[in-house]
Amino acid sequence: MNFKNKVIIITGASSGIGKACADEFAKCGANLILGARQFVTLCEIAADLEKRYQIKAIAVQVDVSKEEDCALLVKQAIDTFGHIDILLNNAGLSMRALFNDTDISVLKNLMDVNFWGTVYCTKYALPEILKTKGSIIGVSSIAGYRGLPGRTGYSASKFAMNGFMESLRTELLKTGVHVMVACPGFTTSNIRVAALAQDGALHGETSMEEGKMMTAEAVAEIIAEGIVNRKRTLLITGQGKLTVWLNKLLPALADKLVFNHFSKEKNALIK
Repeated sequence: MNFKNKVIIITGASSGIGKACADEFAKCGANLILGARQFVTLCEIAADLEKRYQIKAIAVQVDVSKEEDCALLVKQAIDTFGHIDILLNNAGLSMRALFNDTDISVLKNLMDVNFWGTVYCTKYALPEILKTKGSIIGVSSIAGYRGLPGRTGYSASKFAMNGFMESLRTELLKTGVHVMVACPGFTTSNIRVAALAQDGALHGETSMEEGKMMTAEAVAEIIAEGIVNRKRTLLITGQGKLTVWLNKLLPALADKLVFNHFSKEKNALIK
């Protein structure tokens, strides 16, 4: 895969899938604008990528829930490189709490980051991507196709992202712009450790066996290949594909299977 001299914005680039994508794109020759709230970590990642791959990487502190931060992120990309080829909307939060016990502010926070962050970044980057006939990517989730217990806000935000991206794709059908939704299944990352509890605090630990999941690096390779081949949707992992199809064909059975799966997680919320 050759991304040489392509300019790629990645949000949520300080860890997990975002960090892995930064490494994958840099390895393939891309110049990067890395956005995240963890600025020191982001600077270290950018410096490391520049040293290892002889590309240019810019770290920008950004909270994607703030429209002005997203506008500045895109402006930094244009000011530095003069154009934008690819926007990877990856920044995201998760949660783990039953809806009945959860403060509404938790769901609002998830929607602000996962949905509105995608909307803001896309709004400001789109005029430039129209010029390059580039790509807009949304890193969604299987939870954007199938609601998951204990993740009402997360699933809702990813459903919203999927609808937004599908509508946008249709609007841009004859412009040459590529719009792709990437939906990983369970992936090894810190998203469950950083998941919000019912009061908005961080859980601080995972509720699942991380070692049995797909790695973030493997997901990054699939996303990069999907961009090269200008794919429409990526349903990543066999379990994820099966979940989506079961939910379409046998939704009542999917309810039972999803319930059973989550009733076996560590400190299960449903029993």
